[in-house]
Amino acid sequence: MGSTTTIPAIDPPAPAPSADGPPARVSLVEELGQRLSQEIMEGALLPGVRLEEAGLAERFGVSRTPVREALNYLAATGLVQKRPNRGVVVTTISRSRLQQMFEAMAELEACASRLAALRMGARERDSLRRLHEGSVDLVEAGDYRGYDAFNRVFHEQVYEGCHNGEILDLARAMRRRVAPFRRAQFQVPGRLVASFAEHAQVVAAILVGDADGAAAAMRAHLRLVGGASARVLHGIEPAEAERLGAARLDIEALESDSAAR
Repeated sequence: MGSTTTIPAIDPPAPAPSADGPPARVSLVEELGQRLSQEIMEGALLPGVRLEEAGLAERFGVSRTPVREALNYLAATGLVQKRPNRGVVVTTISRSRLQQMFEAMAELEACASRLAALRMGARERDSLRRLHEGSVDLVEAGDYRGYDAFNRVFHEQVYEGCHNGEILDLARAMRRRVAPFRRAQFQVPGRLVASFAEHAQVVAAILVGDADGAAAAMRAHLRLVGGASARVLHGIEPAEAERLGAARLDIEALESDSAAR
C-alpha cells in the first residue's frame, strides 16, 4: 500500500457487555473490519488508497481469508470499493449519502423503540435498564472502545424488544451499513456523556410504556449521532452539524438531566 501508515498488530478484542450472561466475543473478521474502518475514519488510510490482502495479512499477522472477509464487509458498508484492475480501494462517502443513511437508521430505530415501549415484558425492560445503568462506568472511565461494544448491545436489545422480525432484520441490516460511520461519533469530545444521557431518555420512555416518547427520544439520539459522525468524517463545524439536525451538545445540561433520571 505504498507509504500508508503502518497498522499495528491486533489487540485482544473488547467483549461486548451484557446484562444477562457472559460477554459476547468479537470475531476476528469483525475485529479486522473495526480496525480498518478506524484507520479509514482517522485518515491513516486515505481515499483512493489500494488495500492489498497480502499486505494487510502480513501487517495484522493473520491469513488472507479473514482479511478478504473483512474487506467484503467494508465494501458492503461503502467504506471501500471494489474496482476493476485496481482491487479494493478506500472510498469517500458524500455528505448527502451519510445524512440519508442516518435518517433511515433514525426512522427504523424510532419504530423499533415505539414498539418496544408497547411490547417489552417486565424482564426485558429490567434488563435494558440494568444494561444502561452499567454503562456509566464506561463513561466515567472514558472507555470509548468498551462503550462502543456496549452501544451495539444496547441498540440490539431495543431491536429485539420490538418483537417484530421484519423490523429487527431491517434495523440490523441498516446498522451493519452505518456502523463504521456511526463509530466516528466517539471522536467528538464529550460524546460519551451525551450518548449516555440520550440513552437515558430512551430507556425512561420504554420503562413507562411511552411509545411516542421512546420513538422521539431515539430519533433525536440518531440525529445527534449522525451530526457528530459528520463532524468527524467531513470536518463539519458544530453550527453546520446543528443545521443538519444535530444540535450543539450542552454536556453539563445532559449530565444534570441524566442524574435527575
